[in-house]
Order: sequence, then C-alpha cells, then structure tokens
Amino acid sequence: MGRGIAVAFAYAGHAVTMIDVKAGRSAEQFKKLASEALDEVGKTLGSLTRIGMLKEREADAIISRISVVPESGSTAALADADIVFEGVPEVVDLKREVLGAASKTVGPDVIIASTTSTILVDDLSGAIEHPDRFLNVHWLNPAYLIPLVEISPGKATDPGIVARVKALLEGIGKVPVVCAATPGFIVPRIQALAMNEAARMVEEGVASAEEIDKAIRYGFGFRYAVLGLLEFIDWGGGDILYYASRYLEGALGSDRYRAPEVIATNMRNGRIGLRTGAGFLDYSGLNVDEYREKRLEALVEMLRHFGLARPPVL
Repeated sequence: MGRGIAVAFAYAGHAVTMIDVKAGRSAEQFKKLASEALDEVGKTLGSLTRIGMLKEREADAIISRISVVPESGSTAALADADIVFEGVPEVVDLKREVLGAASKTVGPDVIIASTTSTILVDDLSGAIEHPDRFLNVHWLNPAYLIPLVEISPGKATDPGIVARVKALLEGIGKVPVVCAATPGFIVPRIQALAMNEAARMVEEGVASAEEIDKAIRYGFGFRYAVLGLLEFIDWGGGDILYYASRYLEGALGSDRYRAPEVIATNMRNGRIGLRTGAGFLDYSGLNVDEYREKRLEALVEMLRHFGLARPPVL
C-alpha cells in the first residue's frame, strides 16, 4: 500500500520519501529492500506506460521523485515532511510505536495519518503527540488508480485537519469521503457482505463462480458504477427494497436480509425516493426527467465500455 501511495503522490508531482522503519537491518539488507521497492514502483509505472497512461519519459520523471531511506535516516526525512502516512502491518502495538515515534520527530503542525483498514483511529491516537493532527486515511488497492480514499477522523481530530487532507487528496486527483471511526469504514463493510454472499452462493450451488462473477460485472457493478447504492434505492423506491427484503428473509430463512429500520421510517415519512421527491437523498427542485436521462446516458457509456452498445436491428 505504501508503494502505491508513493506512486499516487509522485504522479501528481510531489516528492515522496518511503522510510524503512525496521531497526537493525544491515546495509546490505536495506539495499535489497530499497531495490525491491523501487523495482515494484518501476513495474507499476511500466504497466501504466504500456496501457497508455504515461509516456516513458514521464515514468522516468515520476520515479525520480521517489526515494527510500533506512530507519537511521528517518529523522532527517521526517524533518522535511508535510504529511506522514503510516503503512506498517495491522498490529496495534507496532502501529502505535511507529506513529508515536514519528509524532515526536515532526513538527506539531505536520499531519500524521494511518492507512489501517481495520483498526479504529482512537485505538492509535493515544500514542501520538498532538493527536488533533492525527486521523485515518484508508486507501483502496491499487492506491495509484482507485479514486476513492476514506478519511476517518478520531475524537481528537481537528476539523481543520480533515479539510486540509481532503484538499490534498483532491489536489492529486482522488475522491475523498469522510466517515465515522467505525469498524469497516464504508467500502470494506459493504464489500465484506457482498463477497461473503457471493461465496455462500457458490457453497449452496446457486451458480458457478464464473456465472456469479459475470452477474456482478454486467449487473451489480455495472449499475453501481453510475448510481450509488442509496441513490439506487431512491431510483426504484425504498418500498421495493422493504418488501423484497421481507420476502428474501422468509424464503431464505435468514435475518441477514432484513431491511434496517431506516427503510420503514422513510416509508412512514413519505420519503420513498424519486417519485416522492425525497428518500435518502433530496430531489426537491430537481428536473427528474433530466436527471434520469443523464443517468441513462452514463449507463450507455458503460455499455460502450463493455462493447455492448449495439445499434438497433431495423
């Protein structure tokens, strides 16, 4: 993940230093590690060149902005940092040790961010000096390509720091979203449910892995690349989800399909979705026909991407 983040920032013109935080590594061991890290970055840039995102001279300029330093050089490297991203393994004590040490080295205004995908920010912030400048910034692999980055501030995080991180990420072409410090954040939490259900359907013999993945690519993923999940509920109507969920819960004998209370509450309050002017989102003052056409246009673009936009048979 750290190497992917390095590529994302270097691609956007920033100088990046990757720090080996493991103490006691010999010079020869560090040389091998640094070579492997830069080779991986080089391979990534090579792939981007071959698929047309870069020219070779541009790839050379990007990799020249990335350096790797040993633990013994961390103090000097951190002294020049504007923001520090921690990317060590998902072990609480290890992260607290690395983050705490970094917070003592950099100035009090330097932003410090973990990239953990599982640990809550408030389980780490106690190790950090000036925890008001600390938050979690969760990237999705591959970090240099996926636009979304989830920002999760802690109880002590200064809102101004959140704003600065959002601006920084937007400046390198990312799409940041802010979420509460909760297990799974947004994407991993939804993703875990979907992946487990897909695996369960293979287990139950509902369909082959190949057929399920085809259904996801051309149905599930196809639609949600254009319409957000909550927007899609509003598009069809929350009442449709409510009754479909009740049926699935009974037919499959599992409360994992039960609709949350917010669906029933929205129905009672007349917030059904597009057809009532409000659902999870507010559509008041919106030209609904124009909105629908724009979404349909985006779906047609997806058809073209998949090579499925065929002319009519006349």
